Amino acid sequence: MKIKKIELNNIRSYEKETIEFPSGSTVLAGDIGTGKTSVLLAIEFALFGLQPGQRGSSLLKNGKKEGSVILEIEIDNKNIIIERGLKRGKTVNQTNAKIEINGEKKDLSVTELKNKVLEFLNYPKEFAKKTNILYRFTVYTPQEEMKQIILESSQTRLNTLRHIFGIDKYKKIEENIEILISKLREKIKNYEGQIIDFEELKERKNEKIQALINLEVCLKKISQDLYEKEEQRKIAEEKLKEIEEKIKEKEKFEKEIEKTKIMLIGKRELIERINNEKNLLLREVEEAKKISFSPEEIEKTESQTKINETELEEENKIYMEILSSTNSINSRISESIKLKEQISTLKLCPTCLQDVNEDYKKNIIREKDDSINKFEKQLKEQTTLKEKILININLIKNKIYELNKKTEELKLLKIKSEGTKEKEGKILDFEKQNSSAEKDISLLEKQIERLKESSFILNKYENIYKENKKEIEKSEELKKQKEIEFATYEKEKEITTKIAQEIELEISKKQEIKNKLLKLKELEDWILSSFLSVIRFTEKSIMLKLKDEFSKLFNEWFNILVPEDFIVHLDEDFTPIIENKDYQLDYSFLSGGERTSIALAYRLALNQIINSLLSKIKTRDLVILDEPTDGFSELQLNKMRDVLNELNVSQLIIVSHEQKIESFVDNIIRFRKEGGITIVES
Repeated sequence: MKIKKIELNNIRSYEKETIEFPSGSTVLAGDIGTGKTSVLLAIEFALFGLQPGQRGSSLLKNGKKEGSVILEIEIDNKNIIIERGLKRGKTVNQTNAKIEINGEKKDLSVTELKNKVLEFLNYPKEFAKKTNILYRFTVYTPQEEMKQIILESSQTRLNTLRHIFGIDKYKKIEENIEILISKLREKIKNYEGQIIDFEELKERKNEKIQALINLEVCLKKISQDLYEKEEQRKIAEEKLKEIEEKIKEKEKFEKEIEKTKIMLIGKRELIERINNEKNLLLREVEEAKKISFSPEEIEKTESQTKINETELEEENKIYMEILSSTNSINSRISESIKLKEQISTLKLCPTCLQDVNEDYKKNIIREKDDSINKFEKQLKEQTTLKEKILININLIKNKIYELNKKTEELKLLKIKSEGTKEKEGKILDFEKQNSSAEKDISLLEKQIERLKESSFILNKYENIYKENKKEIEKSEELKKQKEIEFATYEKEKEITTKIAQEIELEISKKQEIKNKLLKLKELEDWILSSFLSVIRFTEKSIMLKLKDEFSKLFNEWFNILVPEDFIVHLDEDFTPIIENKDYQLDYSFLSGGERTSIALAYRLALNQIINSLLSKIKTRDLVILDEPTDGFSELQLNKMRDVLNELNVSQLIIVSHEQKIESFVDNIIRFRKEGGITIVES
């Protein structure tokens, strides 16, 4: 990867500046605070966007709403232009993200652009969701972070290096193995709990099988008893049928007797009814002969009734007229009262809209009072007349009722008088019917005697039938008991079979669980005894190899920067060990320049080992150093020439305010500030 050009718009102290980067070594020179490090931060932002914990306000120029960084780079002969924007709202957020590859432009999301850059740089895919730590320790480490990895705890440093070397996966595997083993043991314990009654279930199954055998023997015995009882019942029923035929014959005679008795009773009742009706007719004939009846009386009462009905109709008409007149008077009284109330509350004339005079209102009210008194007098007269009319109507109605009653009585007498001859004829018919019925009674009595004699002969079969019936019922009762017993055993067999099947199914399931349990235990043993050992051995081997190579490179770089009497190497935790004349020195007791030398040597060794390990990444020919000589002595500054010559990279960018460094590089880009704005001089 080669950085060709960067354009900063409203980034930190920059308004609009374009900086071109040549090949070889380049120093960004200028006083402290002139904006040199801002260029490095802008390059990192263009490549990867805002990092976790990084605020957009740390990049966007104060007071500006929008800003952007446009970075032009070259990778594998491809010209790539990356653009990222910042916009101020409640907070400063990333906005547009664009990429141009050999003239072909694309708009991408922030995440898509980062993934695209990682793909071009050939960084491992797992870095897509992580911070750009690989870039920070192989290409560019901010000045304040140079010594951070040295000062971290050994475990934190070891975990960080595992992550950088790409072998943190082994630790992750160990952690996952612990989780897996915990889950396996939990599952094993669960399975063991599920099959704790496995042997007990087998015993229960054998018990149920033996119970089914015993039930089958009982069912066969009961089935044989039922067959024998059924055969005995059939023989008894055949005998009972023969007896039933005799009893039916006897019952037939008894039914005939009952039927004949009913007929006899009917004949006697007929004679009694005939005699009653004949005696009634005789009395009616005698009474009719005593009646004195005149047809003119009926005509007279009917004529008088019509006269009274006509008179009643006239009275009703008068009554309705009085009611109508009364309603009319009441209506007029109501209208007068209503008008009187309206006049009393009236203030303006509805016609002319002028004020109504009080005297005028009083005159009208007086007129209406006179009218109301007149109407009430008329109403009283009409009420008196109505009461008189009602009295007359009731008297006429009573007369009509009495006349109708007398007419009905006369008509009844007429009917009685006219039916005398007919009744005398009926009396003769009744006498003939009576004679015939007495003859029938004599025949029926003789028939009953004959039927009783025949029924008496068959009486003996009833006792025989009762005895046989009791025997059959007793046999049937015993059969039912056997059937209940059979059904009980059959139900017990069904339930036992079902339980045995359920136990068999449960045993089958528990056998499957037992098989799984054995496999899980085998898996647990294999993971703990074999797989985990391989993982730990592999990780240890890789880390030892890396440590040896890293320690060697670290010592070489450090020997360039410091006198010969210092010896440095790394322990198992990749912690720098500094020795001087067989004494081990603590890092905190070193001078500022010596600590910077340790951090720089560690940084360059780390860069070299990662670029060697991950040789396919596209940043291996690019190194950016931010104030790498902080605290250096004059002698150490002179040693930086040897360091830069040893780096052997295509492009080296150094941020420094040391003028001596300018003589060690191929190119110089100068920075200065005017009124708080950074100006770049190529």
